Amino acid sequence: MPGWLSDVLYILFGLVVGALAGFFGARAYMKKYMKKNPPINEQMIKAMMTQMGRTPSQKQVNQMMKAMNKYMD
Repeated sequence: MPGWLSDVLYILFGLVVGALAGFFGARAYMKKYMKKNPPINEQMIKAMMTQMGRTPSQKQVNQMMKAMNKYMD
């Protein structure tokens, strides 16, 4: 096997390993960030339902929050 071919294989292997590590690292970071800073909270749900002409009960708000948390996990 020529020397340059092994160099190319090492580079390709390094790129694949780096891409996989970057992907899984970024995924773990985003999951942690979303859990710490959720994109929607109870006040937002209440405001949204009020704008739609509904008066939300706490039970409805809790159900929506549970559905949103299930979707995020």
